[in-house]
Amino acid sequence: MKTYIIGTGNYPIFKDLLAYKSDIVIFNSVSSLLNTLRSVNFSSHDLPDMVLGDLEAMSGDKEQEIRRLMSYLQIHAIPCLALSSQVSEIAKAKALHLGCNDIYSYDDSIEKITHRVHFLKSIKQYQAKAPVNVKREESVRLRMPFFKRAFDIMFSLLILLMLSPLLLVVALLIKLESHGPVFYISKRAGTGYKVFDFYKFRTMKNGADKDLANLLALNQYGEGKSAFVKINNDPRVTRVGAFLRKTSIDEIPQLINVLKGDMSIVGNRPLPLYEAEILTDDKSARRFLAPAGITGLWQVTKRGKKEMSEIERKELDVNYAVNWDVWSDFKILLKTIPALLQKEAV
Repeated sequence: MKTYIIGTGNYPIFKDLLAYKSDIVIFNSVSSLLNTLRSVNFSSHDLPDMVLGDLEAMSGDKEQEIRRLMSYLQIHAIPCLALSSQVSEIAKAKALHLGCNDIYSYDDSIEKITHRVHFLKSIKQYQAKAPVNVKREESVRLRMPFFKRAFDIMFSLLILLMLSPLLLVVALLIKLESHGPVFYISKRAGTGYKVFDFYKFRTMKNGADKDLANLLALNQYGEGKSAFVKINNDPRVTRVGAFLRKTSIDEIPQLINVLKGDMSIVGNRPLPLYEAEILTDDKSARRFLAPAGITGLWQVTKRGKKEMSEIERKELDVNYAVNWDVWSDFKILLKTIPALLQKEAV
């Protein structure tokens, strides 16, 4: 196994790599690794199987250099794991913000890391439309039935036309309350891990993403390596934003995603990339076999309730992915309106 290391390499895990008969190349910074990749004409056999980066060493590099490296690694389906002396919530958020696929401590076993790398490589190849070990029946389920797609187009067009006056008023209120764009656009992972631009009305102060690492202790799903992030009484939410969230008006621009074919009206919620990267074990990854949707099974089952555990939400997502059909979508749609009328902001 060929491994590129960013940092000093003076930690126990690197010695274990040598014992594991790994071909190791050490770089003192992201920039030096990127320069090597640029200057050498690599074939697929010459590329590393993984990149292990010291979190502090990577954080010291320019952000644009890190983005270029992560883009290169993504194209070639090479996992990048961050290493830190302590895997705290802040360290996890920092690693995922840099674009790393996961984070481990210097004392973790190399067997644990290599197992994770093998799985991540198969997922990344799957993202690149080169599925690895995907059953035939699961691949077929990724195709959107004609009736479902036709309904999505007609329904989303009708709602957007009917609500266009309201949407203009909402846009004006957002601009009047706080500086920044009307829409919040983020990268989400949807059907089959397809990454797309996800649209919502902006409900937070501009630049709120930068404050996430300091608020993870408030996560509704608890601290630790949670796959979902939902902040209780999020201080970044504006007054207009709080109203939009409570009434779910902030979700309406997602109908644009439906028209584009990124999403369906009913499906599993598309996830931010830092959440999607965690859901790559064999069972949880099955949630991505379903269409990405605006509303879905877990929203109408226990929408916004504090007792909704992370495990329960995962199970509901997987259950929908395995069993969804037109009739189940219709039942979820019928339950969605009562769920929207709940008083709790979700």
